[in-house]
Amino acid sequence: QVQLVESGGDLVQPGGSLSLSCAASRIIFSMYTMGWYRQAPGKQRELVARISSDGSTNYADSAKGRFTISRDNAKNTVYLQMNSLKSEDTAVYYCNAQRLVNYWGQGTQVTVSS
Repeated sequence: QVQLVESGGDLVQPGGSLSLSCAASRIIFSMYTMGWYRQAPGKQRELVARISSDGSTNYADSAKGRFTISRDNAKNTVYLQMNSLKSEDTAVYYCNAQRLVNYWGQGTQVTVSS
């Protein structure tokens, strides 16, 4: 079955940087819109950033100017570079693949704390 495997979550200090990766298998990766979502405790899951099959991107307002989403179709991998991290970025980050259906990864924990 389809697998999305996230990696890169960690504990980082405020102002620091982190890079997340999501490796996909068993999908025609290049045809999918790939996204990163996050869910903080007690809150709903929300979109962080998304990149379509043609490479166009969109970001949540909270991510603009700090986060960058990119994809490598040859490696079936989507990335999220996060800079200037804040405590409010603390959440479980989920990878999403969307075309006609949605697929989700298991999530990776990002904790921003001093």
